[in-house]
This record gives sequence, C-alpha cells and structure tokens, in this order.
Amino acid sequence: MSSCIHEKCVLVLNRQWQAISIISPAEAFGHMCTENADALKIEGNESMAPVSLSEWLKLEVRPHDRPVGTARGAVRAPTVIILREFAQVPLYKPKFSLKNLWVRDKGRCQYTGKLLKPSEASIDHVIPRSRGGATSWENCVLSEKALNSKKGARTPAEAGLKLIRPPYEPRPVPVTITLKNLLGIKDWDYFLVNRAA
Repeated sequence: MSSCIHEKCVLVLNRQWQAISIISPAEAFGHMCTENADALKIEGNESMAPVSLSEWLKLEVRPHDRPVGTARGAVRAPTVIILREFAQVPLYKPKFSLKNLWVRDKGRCQYTGKLLKPSEASIDHVIPRSRGGATSWENCVLSEKALNSKKGARTPAEAGLKLIRPPYEPRPVPVTITLKNLLGIKDWDYFLVNRAA
C-alpha cells in the first residue's frame, strides 16, 4: 500500500507520549531531520521504541506499511512520532458554527427539548440580530426551524418561550480528546481516547 507524503496519517505525541496532533509524513520527516522528534518503531503488541531518523531509514518496508518514495528508494512512513522537547497538551477551543452549536446543545431544541434531525435545526439568536444581538456562543442556541421562524425578531419572553438553559461558550478541552482515528491506523489505538469515528 503506498502513501501520499502529504496525507495526514502520522500521530504526534508530546514527550510524555500524549497525542497532540495528526500530521503528514512530509511534516514528520521534517521534525525527524531537525532532530525535534523520533519515530516510534512499533512491532505489533510486542514492542514500541523511539528511533532516530538514521535508524528509521534502515528499517525494512513491510507489506502493511505506508511507504514513501525517496531518492534512495521506498522508505517506511512513520505512523507515530514523539517530540523530544515539547511537553504540553494544547487546548482545543471550538469555533462557533451550527455543527459545534449542535454538539454543545446535544442536538436538542433549547426551547422545547426536542431531539432534532440535522434538517430540522437552525441557529436562533436569543436577542435578535435586528436588535443588536451578536452571532456568538453567548447569544445563540439550537432551535427547531419552524419555532425559530415563528419567534422571528422577538426575544424569547416576547414570543412566550423559555430557554432550557442559557447559552454559553464551551470551555476549551485538551486536544488529545478531540483526535480520532478516521484512517483506522492500528498503531494509534494505544494513544487515542476516540479510537474510531
């Protein structure tokens, strides 16, 4: 199986072996060339060992590996690299969008509590835009489209509606818990909370 050098298929661990990012083999080799990272040599469930670029280039390309072409021939693309110095876990702050509002409000209309299908959901501005309401986490909720249309340019109180809970900005979370193994790379399973999509 061949791999694109720019496909995001390499898991990045900080020096405490916590997953913090997913990058391409090109970026991984860049980190290894500058000695910022080592590749993780994984042999099934038997062993894991960090190896330098010079050691990595000597490894045999196995049938299940994702090789990349180089001037010296095919080289095994790492599936996991470990940063030598970086110890933090960056925080993920979700951007405001209908999709992320859906996640915050758990797919429920914030006026009726009804579980919505994606086609039934819309963003409602608690203080309408026409009255200076911002498009922000603190002023928007998930609402049933028909109810939102009926509410129009009124406040919830004026429309006879009551919010289940006030809107709020989600707290940032460690990026580690947001990473998913969408490609089904077995070597990542040990390091990820969300093993699959």
